[in-house]
Amino acid sequence: MVPNRSVSVLVYPGMSAFETGIVTEVFGLPRPEFERPWYRLAVCAPSDAPVPMIGGATLTTPFGLDEFAAADTVIVPGVANVHFDPPPAVLDALRTAHDRGARILSICSGAFALAAAGLLDGRRATTHWRYADLLQRRFPAVHVDPGVLYLADGDVWTSAGSAAGLDLCLHVVRADHGATIANAVARRLVVQPHRDGGQAQFIEAPMPGRTDDADDGGDDRIARSVDWALTHLAEPLTVDVLARQAHMSARTYLRHFTRTTGTSPIRWLIRQRVQASLALLESTDTPIEQIAAAVGFETPVTFRHHFTNTMRTSPSAYRQAFRVKGH
Repeated sequence: MVPNRSVSVLVYPGMSAFETGIVTEVFGLPRPEFERPWYRLAVCAPSDAPVPMIGGATLTTPFGLDEFAAADTVIVPGVANVHFDPPPAVLDALRTAHDRGARILSICSGAFALAAAGLLDGRRATTHWRYADLLQRRFPAVHVDPGVLYLADGDVWTSAGSAAGLDLCLHVVRADHGATIANAVARRLVVQPHRDGGQAQFIEAPMPGRTDDADDGGDDRIARSVDWALTHLAEPLTVDVLARQAHMSARTYLRHFTRTTGTSPIRWLIRQRVQASLALLESTDTPIEQIAAAVGFETPVTFRHHFTNTMRTSPSAYRQAFRVKGH
């Protein structure tokens, strides 16, 4: 069990209530069902003035930048303008929090605040895909990766758009409390329990034109094949097998799948199999060889290779990290 952790989130003029709501839902609601200390959340503002929000509402809070900088986990859900730095007092608060050893998170354009404070220099970071080029131009010392949902580089964690911020917050819960509790929180939110940070962001693109072998039910058939695959991960799965489930030719299936998911069927399968292995590594002593077979990898070597590429650590190191935290 981890000690109770304090979380602070910064509000700023012109923000959407949803951005604060992401953090509030995950860290602010009481969770007595878990029978362990939960997070203490403080919504913080740069000054005593009411903060105007989208839609004409205003937000007031008794917490300022001192409380913001004092938390164990400090979250910036966005900035008022991606072309200009936040106020110096905000940047000073971020540096103070980082110097204290706080975990620093950004959601969407919040990465610009972290970069302006110098906290992303030399680190990998992400932001919403529409801002990625600007972030790189404004802060060339940052290694911007626009193609992922979230990144954890040491004690500074960044995420893409608002929905990816929810994934990142759940990832924090997972790191602090383990998979079982993170999944329970996700169920309360009615969202997917765990989306890998390396999963591609949705990037706006024109829909491809119809072809002779495409039909209006293509996406539905892809979805059904995906649902089927998730219940058969331990079996040998190929594009031909999945295409048969969708009642498509392999060529048509590949085109529909890539258009619908943004990735190939094989890459998607690898990621799902790695994700399926996490709970087994976290909560059981099952040998690596058996876990590899249980989630559909042909050999332990193949499992270790794909696990390391996806999770940036080995299966054994991942398991040991949870053992150290007592899960």
